[in-house]
Amino acid sequence: MPYLFTSESVSEGHPDKVADQISDALIDYFLAYDQNSKCACETLVTTGQVVLAGEVKSEAYLDVQDIAREVIRKIGYTKSEYMFEANSCGILSAIHEQSPDINQGVVRKKKEDQGAGDQGMMFGYATNETDNYMPLPLELAHALLRELSAIRREGKVMTYLRPDAKSQVTIEYSDDNKPQRIDTIVISTQHDDFDKDGAMLKKIREDVVSILIPRVMKREPKRIQKLFNDQINYHINPTGKFVIGGPHGDSGLTGRKIIVDTYGGKGAHGGGAFSGKDPSKVDRSAAYATRHIAKNMVAAGVCDEVLVQVAYAIGVAKPVGLYVNTYGTSRVGSNDGEIAKKIEKIFDMRPYFIEQRFNLRSPIYSETAAYGHMGREPKTTEKIFNKGKKNELRVKVDLFPWERLDYVDAIKKAFGI
Repeated sequence: MPYLFTSESVSEGHPDKVADQISDALIDYFLAYDQNSKCACETLVTTGQVVLAGEVKSEAYLDVQDIAREVIRKIGYTKSEYMFEANSCGILSAIHEQSPDINQGVVRKKKEDQGAGDQGMMFGYATNETDNYMPLPLELAHALLRELSAIRREGKVMTYLRPDAKSQVTIEYSDDNKPQRIDTIVISTQHDDFDKDGAMLKKIREDVVSILIPRVMKREPKRIQKLFNDQINYHINPTGKFVIGGPHGDSGLTGRKIIVDTYGGKGAHGGGAFSGKDPSKVDRSAAYATRHIAKNMVAAGVCDEVLVQVAYAIGVAKPVGLYVNTYGTSRVGSNDGEIAKKIEKIFDMRPYFIEQRFNLRSPIYSETAAYGHMGREPKTTEKIFNKGKKNELRVKVDLFPWERLDYVDAIKKAFGI
């Protein structure tokens, strides 16, 4: 029997994502000036206020207030009527030194013996229902908000848009788990207060359907375009008004959007957030590594869908376990336990080797902090830190390296594909 599955996304102006972006900007700055930095930075945002907290061990000295304001300004909180504005908001830093008890469990004389920064389990997931091996409901939810943000920044149409927004997409799947159609799209976007005789809500709905949706469709492959139809249930700003938003409408915290950051509820999640953590924290680095494994497995033709779990004990380098679930879609004549054993031989999942495989001690994290950490396009770019200042630094980095399909041949060879 057909079934419905739903995923949501939030924009870069959502308060939780504001917090994530500030935390990851701090990580990037610390790593840019000291690759050996150990950081766990948390951010709270609310009306006119930012609070920075966490633990850091680094040789770098940063103007954390300036970094936070730069992020807020880039997001688009630049007007006083938002009640949260880059130049005027108060910023309190309560960042202190990392616990030596944790540090001694991570740092070792031999680098390859580096221990996991925490215990826990991390999951990676991939499916062949989209070109980037991500679940379709989440991919479309992200696409809607990325395009809405682009429209806001262009400033040519929908000029009433403000930074905060949420989306939700419901897909109908067939019995054999194939997407059949888009059932429901929910868009809630913050906007200027321009209501006259109830025209505001009507205008936003018309613009979403006639401007946003066609722009999103245009970017999708034809097989996805076919899922759009005139029977879609639209819920556009269903509360009727969304003027008060961002950190003024709701407080924001680092790490509260872990399902948006990963797979939209498909597969599983170990519970650990990503943003604000350096790569010695396996919550982050091992989640990237398991996504890399899952994506390369599906791309190699081992299976159509897969969930990969890895688990660690704090201070111990070797994982306590590696688990694979192909949901009955294996194409290689092996059960999931046998597949896991072969995967374990291909990928070294000790924390040091994960860091080396993806060069995770590069300042590559700000770009992950909105619109998902997975399914993004890997690319090389140059980033500038403290632009125009005496300590300006330019760094060439590889973004989203865990999305590379660079182990497909090794996997095919191991499985005789």
